[in-house]
Amino acid sequence: MNKVTMLLSALLLTGSMAAAKTLVTVNGKAITQEDVNTELMSATQGRANQIPADRLETFKKQVLQQLIGKEIIFDDAKKSGILNSAEYKKEYNRLVNRMKKELAVQVWQKKLLDGIKISDKELKDYYNKNKAEFQEKESVHARHILVKTEGEAKKIIAKLKNLHGDKLKAKFIELAKKESTGPSGPKGGDLGYFSQGQMVPAFNDKVFSMKKGTVTLAPVKTQFGYHVIYVEDKKPAMTRSFNEVKTFIEQRLKMEKFKKVFKQKMDELQKKATIK
Repeated sequence: MNKVTMLLSALLLTGSMAAAKTLVTVNGKAITQEDVNTELMSATQGRANQIPADRLETFKKQVLQQLIGKEIIFDDAKKSGILNSAEYKKEYNRLVNRMKKELAVQVWQKKLLDGIKISDKELKDYYNKNKAEFQEKESVHARHILVKTEGEAKKIIAKLKNLHGDKLKAKFIELAKKESTGPSGPKGGDLGYFSQGQMVPAFNDKVFSMKKGTVTLAPVKTQFGYHVIYVEDKKPAMTRSFNEVKTFIEQRLKMEKFKKVFKQKMDELQKKATIK
């Protein structure tokens, strides 16, 4: 395993890390969690939170690897004089000119959007007519210990099965840090909250059948190995309140109005423009 891969594995990137935290430095240049988050949101078109938890960790490591690669190449490009070459300067100026126009368009559109107001009545009417949209599935906060063999898993269960409450949780975290081969091991096996369908079927079916504060009494086998699972908390299916989703509704309605206002404005400007 090379040094970069070992470093990536050690970082165990998670959403709980502070955005400004430096993950690595490449030739003195810091790469932060915020850099990874920004790149991840761009790569997924803003849908990073829809990626299953077990795949998101791998995706984050891949993004970090790409950012490291870019810094290494950029550093070498500077040293080799590419930034002073005629080709680079030509492309750079072309990019700057294009970005000036793009930025002007973005600011113009934002100004138009900021001028759109949504009344409280419109917000409440939308909420009352679309409550189904704000229903959330049952979710679970779980921890797991991942090992290679069924025998290893059974030995871990034997150390846990007679414990309850805080003692069970504390012992589980201790064993996860010591025994788990999964990326969540150093965090005490913590997988955070997830809803139905985010985990692989065998794991998903088992964890949602368990009660809060309990541990599996038999290993759960998946393609990754054998899991010992502890359910830290459960949240029932629910409908989010109006106050919780008010901002989201406002942005949605503003965008709907924006499309109409934008079209009207463009029609007006097009009539005034000289187009041959």
